[in-house]
Amino acid sequence: MSDRDLRGFYLRYLGELNAHRFDRMAGFIADRTTLNGEPATRDDLIAVQKADVAAVPDLHWELEELLFDGDRLAARLVNTGTPAKEWLGVAPTGASFQITEYAIYQVRDGRFVHMTALHDAGELRRQLTNPLPATT
Repeated sequence: MSDRDLRGFYLRYLGELNAHRFDRMAGFIADRTTLNGEPATRDDLIAVQKADVAAVPDLHWELEELLFDGDRLAARLVNTGTPAKEWLGVAPTGASFQITEYAIYQVRDGRFVHMTALHDAGELRRQLTNPLPATT
C-alpha cells in the first residue's frame, strides 16, 4: 500500500473504532495477528476493544500524528473518556482522562498483522483516582 492508501486505511479504521463498530474490524485486522508482541486473533483484539468501551462508553481516539515506513505505520493519538464501570482496577469516580498513546502497526494484504500500543498507565490511573482540580 502507498502512504496515501495506508493513511486512508488507518483513518477508516479509526472512524470505525471511534464509532465502536466492532463488527467491521474484519476489514482491518487479520485473522491472526500479534498484539504487543504476543500472538492474538482478531477476536482477541475485538474482545479487548469491546471491554474497554464497555467500561468507558465515550472512549475516543484522536489522531495527532501519523508516520509511514513501507508497510508499517506509527500513530500518536490522544485517548479520552470517562469510565462508567471499574476499569484497569479503578472504580468509576466521574473523573475523565486524557492520555497520549503511541501505536505501531504493520499492514499486510490490507489488514493489520502486528499491532503495538503504549500509553502511560500510571498517568491514566492518577487522572482517574486523583483528578486535578478544575480551573476557572
